[in-house]
Amino acid sequence: MQDGNAAMGLWKDWRLHVIVLAIVIVTELIGTFSIKVGPGVVLLLPMLYALGIGIILYFTPAVKERQSVNAEPIIVLGVSLLLAKIGVIIGPSLPEVIAAGPALLLQELGHLVTILIALPVAIWLGMKREAIGMTHSIGREPNVGLIMDKYGMGSPEGRGVMAMYIFGTVFGAVFLGLLSGLLATITPLSPLSFALASGVGSGSMMAAASGSLIAAFPDLETQIVALSGASNLLSLSSGLWVSIFIALPLTEKLYGWMTRKKEGY
Repeated sequence: MQDGNAAMGLWKDWRLHVIVLAIVIVTELIGTFSIKVGPGVVLLLPMLYALGIGIILYFTPAVKERQSVNAEPIIVLGVSLLLAKIGVIIGPSLPEVIAAGPALLLQELGHLVTILIALPVAIWLGMKREAIGMTHSIGREPNVGLIMDKYGMGSPEGRGVMAMYIFGTVFGAVFLGLLSGLLATITPLSPLSFALASGVGSGSMMAAASGSLIAAFPDLETQIVALSGASNLLSLSSGLWVSIFIALPLTEKLYGWMTRKKEGY
């Protein structure tokens, strides 16, 4: 009954819907900007503007406590729609993923390394179960949905994955855009290997990374776009299964073992 009242409050909150619509219109009118920084390219996307405008409005009279509370279920709705879109994309594209070869399959094992590095650091910094949501993945839409389904958005794990989702939205594209262009130009590795590595499961991060590579190696544009797209598609399709059956259980086990060791049990 309480959930039903909350849902009714959401749909009747005209102020919230007007604010969201205004933010969407403004950010889409601004569009995407690319800034060349050395060998890398920084992409400024509408999602980034929307996040910034929303944070600013939170500290103004335009957004009251009621809007903040009513906005929470929208996250669940938005993630559900994104997961449905991902599912629709994955089905017809399975032959492309298979044709991309075993190199793309091996990249999923690399995603598990982040757990071994990030989780101990998070625990060392004093974080509790938030560390599970923060470190089991890079925290994009499918992983937000996974944590939301298993623990709930208001749980420590939910707060952790949302923190990484926001952090990745603000800094992820900038970081990968600069890193891919820099490494591809100063290391002897093929730029196509960095195209494969750019598909981490985030469209904005992939676009920033592949954009930097294309700016540095314009003659390889077709191959870079094809490989980065296939890599990102695989991360979206198989990455969630890796998180469900390997990454999240592994993070839970390691968290339990590390906290027991830390507390002297």
